[in-house]
Amino acid sequence: MHVAPRITVYHAAQCDPKRCTGLKLKRHGMARLVSKTRFLPKRAVVLNPFSEIAFSPADKQRVEDFGLVALDCSWEHAQKVLSKHVKGTARCLPILIAGNPVNFGKATKLTTVEALAAALYIAGFKKEAEELLSLFAWGHTFLELNRNLLEAYAAAQDSTEVVRIQNRVSGKSCAFG
Repeated sequence: MHVAPRITVYHAAQCDPKRCTGLKLKRHGMARLVSKTRFLPKRAVVLNPFSEIAFSPADKQRVEDFGLVALDCSWEHAQKVLSKHVKGTARCLPILIAGNPVNFGKATKLTTVEALAAALYIAGFKKEAEELLSLFAWGHTFLELNRNLLEAYAAAQDSTEVVRIQNRVSGKSCAFG
């Protein structure tokens, strides 16, 4: 049986509420927002730009069982948040190109919804990824820009293979922002 993953967003209230993708996901009932790390699900996969392990299809079962977490905060704040003990399994996203209007075309400058959608897509939850992105006029652009990369990452066996694919494409390491 296919179960849609539970999505949680740690929201630090550091962005323009009108442009915040995490808030929009909450308004549409597609994500739970928390303002304290202690409310994050204990065994979920946490998208962490500082993790040394890349997100891969091997994370699918954990995402299905325990959920997926994104951090909606500035890079400076992310380091502070993550230096405290954040429960869950940390994973960084491989290199992807932003489709959002603010950082369009920039590698790794993803919005919260782009990060969540990328992880869902890579884990095999393509329909759920498309549903999240469909809330945004530019959402389809993210998929169009990254379709080949997302398909390659989704076909990988594990984190090591995802990193190999990423390195072939860019020569860089993990990325999420």
